[in-house]
Formats: sequence, C-alpha cells, structure tokens
Amino acid sequence: MSSAPHSNQFSLLTQRRFGPFFWTQFLGAGNDNLFKFALTVMVTYQLQIGWLPPAMAGLAIGALFILPFLLFSATSGQLADKYDKARLIRFVKSFEIVVMGVAAWGFARHDVPVLLGCVFLMGVHSTLFGPVKFAYLPQHLNERELTGGNGMVEMGTFVSILLGNVAGGLLIAVPEVGAQWVAFTCLALAIAGRVLAHAVPVSPATDPALRINWNPFTETWRNLRLAHGNRVVFRSLLGISWMWFFGAVFLSQFPSFAKDVLHGDEQVASLLLVVFSVGIGIGSLLCEVLSRRHVEIGLVPLGAIGMSVFAIDLYFASRGLPASAPLGLSAFVSQPAHWRVMADLALLALFAGLYSVPMYALIQLRSAPTHRARIIAANNILNALFMIVSSVAVGLLLKLGASIPQVFLIVGIANAIVATHIFLLLPEYLLRFVAFVATRVIYRFKVRGDEALPTEGAAILVCNHVSFVDAVLLMGASPRPIVFIMDHRIFNTPVLGTMFRLLKAIPIAPQRENPAVYEQAFARAAAALDDGDLVCIFPEGAITKNGELGEFKAGVMKLLERNPVPVIPMALQNLWGSFFSRVEKGAAMVRPFRRGFWSRVGLVVGEPVPPTQVTPDGLRSTVRGLLASPPYPQ
Repeated sequence: MSSAPHSNQFSLLTQRRFGPFFWTQFLGAGNDNLFKFALTVMVTYQLQIGWLPPAMAGLAIGALFILPFLLFSATSGQLADKYDKARLIRFVKSFEIVVMGVAAWGFARHDVPVLLGCVFLMGVHSTLFGPVKFAYLPQHLNERELTGGNGMVEMGTFVSILLGNVAGGLLIAVPEVGAQWVAFTCLALAIAGRVLAHAVPVSPATDPALRINWNPFTETWRNLRLAHGNRVVFRSLLGISWMWFFGAVFLSQFPSFAKDVLHGDEQVASLLLVVFSVGIGIGSLLCEVLSRRHVEIGLVPLGAIGMSVFAIDLYFASRGLPASAPLGLSAFVSQPAHWRVMADLALLALFAGLYSVPMYALIQLRSAPTHRARIIAANNILNALFMIVSSVAVGLLLKLGASIPQVFLIVGIANAIVATHIFLLLPEYLLRFVAFVATRVIYRFKVRGDEALPTEGAAILVCNHVSFVDAVLLMGASPRPIVFIMDHRIFNTPVLGTMFRLLKAIPIAPQRENPAVYEQAFARAAAALDDGDLVCIFPEGAITKNGELGEFKAGVMKLLERNPVPVIPMALQNLWGSFFSRVEKGAAMVRPFRRGFWSRVGLVVGEPVPPTQVTPDGLRSTVRGLLASPPYPQ
C-alpha cells in the first residue's frame, strides 16, 4: 500500500494509484446515466411504443438496470477477490465498449428492445465494477487517506451522474440527429474509460485460491452470511443500504415534486437534481476536513441528524405553497419561499454525504482483505433490495393518499428511528460522535504524532491521567477503538459511567482493595490484546489532584508479561484546570466553562517502545518529556 504524502484529497488525483482509477469510474458512471436518461427521454417524448407507455419507461429502465445487482453481485464479489483488480477493471471497460457499440446501432435504428437489452448489460457492467471499486481503495490508500479517497469517489459519482443526465437530455433533444449524437458520445466515453483503465496500477488478488461458486442464489446467501459474521461491518452495511432507501425516495419524486408541489417545469426538476447532487458532493468532500484524515465514524450520527432535520423541514417548507401556472427556472428561483426548499434539499444531501462516506471507509477498514470485495458485493445486493422496497413503500403511501411532502416527512421521521436503532445496536458510532463533539466543539483539540498509533495489531497505550474525559479525548484521536482500563469508581459517575460501560471499558480496583476485580481486569485486557486490539492504561492509577505527573505503577509490566506488544506513550496537554479536572480543591465538574468555551487542549503521541525496553520509570520519563514538548500552537 502506498502512502505518498498529499496536502489534501484533491492531490490524490495527481497520483497514479488514484487518478486513473478515479477518472475511469467517473466516466463509467457518467456514461451509464447519459445512456439511460437519453433512452428514457427518447421513449417518453419521441417514439410511440405501444407495449411501453411513457409513464412506465423510467420504471422499466430503472428495473432492468438494478436487476443485475440482485443476480450477479455475489459472483462479481468473488471475481474481485480472486483476480487482480486492475485486470478486472480493464475487462469491464472493454465490455462497456462492446455494449455501447451495440447501443449505438440501437440508437441509429431506434430499436427499443436492443436498447433495453443494453440497459441490462450496462447494469451487469456496473455490477462487476462495484466490488472492484470499493475493494481497490484500501489496497492503495492508507487509513489516513481512506476517508478522503472515498469522499472523492462519492463526489465524483454524483457529479458524473448529474453531468450524464444533463448531457443525455441535451443531446437526445437535438432535432433529427440527437440519437446519433448520443450513440457517438456513449461510445467515445467508453473508449476513453478503457484508455484510462490501462494506467490503473496492479492490484494483486487478495484470495487467488478462491473457488468460484457460479450459482448466484446460493452465493448471494453465502455472501450475506459472510457479512453477518462481523457485527460492526454488517450493521454498517444496513446503514448504507438505508441511506440508499432514503435517497431513492427523494430522487424518484423530484419530477412529480417539481410539477405538482412546486408548480415548476422540467427545468425546475433538473434544478432539484443539481442541488441534491451538489449537496452530496460537498458533504462527501467535507468528510476528510472534519475527520482530520482518519476514518471518523462520529460523523455518521451527525449526518443522520441532519438528514432527518432537513427532510422534516422540507415538508413544512413545501406543504403550503400556493398554486400557480407552471413556473420556469427564473420565475421559480425569484420566489423566496423556494430558496428554503432548495436549502433543505442541499443540506439533507450534504448530511447524507457525511453519513455515508465514513461508513464506506469503516467497512473497507474492518473487512478482512481476503473477503473485502465479497462484503462490498453483499452491500450492493442489500442496496438493490432497499431501493426496490423504497419504490414499493413510496407507491403504497401515495396510493393511500399521502402527498409528496407527507412522504418526505414520514421518511425523515423513519430515518430518525432507524438511525437511533442502529446507534443503540452499535454504540461505537454514538460514542465516537460524543468524542467528535468533545474534540471539535467543547475543546480545540490538537493531536501531534498520531501517525505512531497503529491501524492494525495489538499495542498498549499509556497516558497521563488529568480528567474524567481523558478516555473520550483519546478515543477521538485514535483511528481504531480502544479498550480502556479505568478506575472502577469512575463507573459510578453519572452520564460518564454509562458512556464508559457502553465503551466496554474494563474496571480495575487496587489489588489490596479487591483482588478479584484486579485480576479480572488484567485477564480481560490480555484477552483484548490477544484479539489484536488497542488497550489503554493510565499508569498513575488515578486522576491527578494537583496537575502534576504522578508515579507510574507496574500495571503495564503485568500486561507485558503475557502480551509482549509495543507500548505507545502519550501525553495530554493543557487539560488541567478544565471543568472535568480536579482543580477545585480535588473536586471536578464544579464550575462549568471555568476556562471559557472551546479552550485549547493537546495530545502528543510518542514513538512506540519495544516491550523489552519498557520500565515504569522509563515510560514516566518519556511522558514527562512529551508534556514538556512545545505547546499547542497559538
């Protein structure tokens, strides 16, 4: 895996490990949508097909495109695990040229059955490319780049979808030669994609010995069971599929919403799509900035909150608009009431980007490399199923008499319920959100040296103990979950005690006070290290009462006796004197905002110490040196 430095996520475009791949998938997504939308417009407005009425054209084309995801995702996941991904990308893009060649012939003859067959084949193209796309990224991007890379891909996908739809509509509308222009453009984009695919670097197979099961039904069931084996990954898959359910509701209703509720023409419907796509793109790009180049799943609850808030507000913004003659684009945007509608759409899409990108990155990071593509394939299967259920549910609501704004309201409320359920099942998301708020809102938290925190493998973290929220801040700095060993009395603290129990922190008591709890704590910590987890211990044994670094006890040595793993020293700076420290005559949480709001706090991470070189005094000396290092920059 390459880890060449980059100043921001856009600089990845200049690197061979990402740039050719990005533009290949960008052109592929754009070509898909240019072809589908042009065909939809042609069947709806230009041809009279008795067996395919205009009202059913969009539905039929969408169904044909989604069908391969249900039938062949399981097979495509196996292929992406078994073979070199660059080789597969080149095969898929060559296949796209063949399909677009047939489609060009179909456009020239206005042969709708041939073109519908090509829609299905382009669905196969996208089905084959999907697992490759998301399994490729973690092979070429490190943990610090994964969120930015996913954000770029997500942004690029929605921008290319938008451009494809716009181009398809404009080209097919050219009098007399529109179909020929569409045919030429689709074929040219397919060829350009294949040329770019040639520059995609080698991406070795992760499971070359895999035997392909060609039965799509048994392999689909096996993939879903495989995904279910990792609780965090599987429930994250469900979270992403729910986002597709949520998004499909809005995207499918834009034409009717624009016409029947906003009283706008076709240009207004296109404007809604533009606003939505731009919102998704901005949200996806913001993820790297807000996550500080880590996989920050604390953004997911924030995204879910925004999705619900602005979906619900969209109902209130649109329900009372007065009837009028059909409005053109300029007349529509000239009315202030419509700006609230567009703001709601843009913001719910932006928060959907914040919701989805970290989930994709987490799945890539936590999935076993040998099974990663099959996990992504399982996600594609679930996405297709959720989108089908979304269409059925919306159709049922409309048939029962619900208005489109009421549908948006119901989906916004349902999103809040589903998100709450997911976060209760997976408290890690909620806890990371708390850490996100603490490190970005309550404190100005600066981390230095965090590249020393391992992204995989067991290690012991040691840190000075300054306040009741030390664990929360350390959790916000780490790219991985941390198992904390903490004084058993902190579990009696209101709110914090509940949070630490959700965090599955390990309570410990002094050996002379409770030998059983003491031994059980070290047994649980040893089990966590055996599982390859990060374990954090505060060697002072208690929160400082005077702001000074206390004596380091021998607990870390006891951990190393069974698990000789690297030890990483860390130092929290400038936290003494905060609300959560024992600055008030040994008491904490007495005067809120005693240092004001958004005060500066830092964490310095030292270099890993080999287990054979660890001593309590040596670790204390190292942490003291980290504390004395240059403070948080002013």
